[in-house]
Amino acid sequence: MPALHNRIEGRLLKEKMQRADEQRKTISFYRYHQLADPAAFRNELYLGLDKINTLGRIYVAHEGINAQISVPENEFEAFKNYLYSIPWLYGVRLNVAVQDNGKSFFKLKILVRKKIVADGLDDNTFDVTNQGEHVNAAEFNKLAEDPNTLIVDMRNHYESEVGHFKGAILPDVDTFREELQVIEDLMRDQKNKTLLMYCTGGIRCEKASAWMKHIGFKNVFQLNGGIIKYAQEVKENGLKNKFIGKNFVFDERLGERISNDVIAHCHQCGKPCDDHTNCKNDGCHLLFIQCPECATQFN
Repeated sequence: MPALHNRIEGRLLKEKMQRADEQRKTISFYRYHQLADPAAFRNELYLGLDKINTLGRIYVAHEGINAQISVPENEFEAFKNYLYSIPWLYGVRLNVAVQDNGKSFFKLKILVRKKIVADGLDDNTFDVTNQGEHVNAAEFNKLAEDPNTLIVDMRNHYESEVGHFKGAILPDVDTFREELQVIEDLMRDQKNKTLLMYCTGGIRCEKASAWMKHIGFKNVFQLNGGIIKYAQEVKENGLKNKFIGKNFVFDERLGERISNDVIAHCHQCGKPCDDHTNCKNDGCHLLFIQCPECATQFN
């Protein structure tokens, strides 16, 4: 039986990926679905995706799947056909990266988790299917212009630091789990307002919008497909872009530019910069913003 995990050292795979000139598409997708045996599905999925040279990171749980991957452009139709051959994934929305160098991932990693997003919620205490109404880019823009609307960024502070929607509430949190409590506390007395939520690709808003309805918000909306889909719709339909800066992504690229605005600053010298990097100090590995000059100076 073929191996169901990568056996080559990550460093070598990363070097191979950087040298490759293969054209690849970076894609994200998710779906909530009750899986009786996530481990068995995980193994089946690994075999299917590995055959078509898929790379990326996928979480599988009893509640469904959350995937960020890349596939060779010439295998995209084969990938789509395989994915859609799985009955509960047929027609799942595929968010294709806005800005892509084809080097987002260097190996395939599929993990079985308790949840596909760590939200800290007990799903048995509320109706997770009673979600906020999905809106497209045009509808989002219209709602955003209403003074009765609260726009809420459901991402972490290091994501919103480099890019966000104009006028959005940006919680200073490190995790999604923290954010739900912060948002609930911030808005306890504003339940008569229209709540407009967004995140990278939409998955965090699915559960968050249901929770906000559960605690008493009546008018809850979420951006369909998140920032990734919004950027595509704005471009395709000639709409006004209300997102400024970069969209942070959880792969080797660490970001895709949505507008030319640089709204963040180098954490070392303070000059305008929105390029994230991982600290190479083994005792740190902190994700921070660093300009090219400081990268050279501090090695």
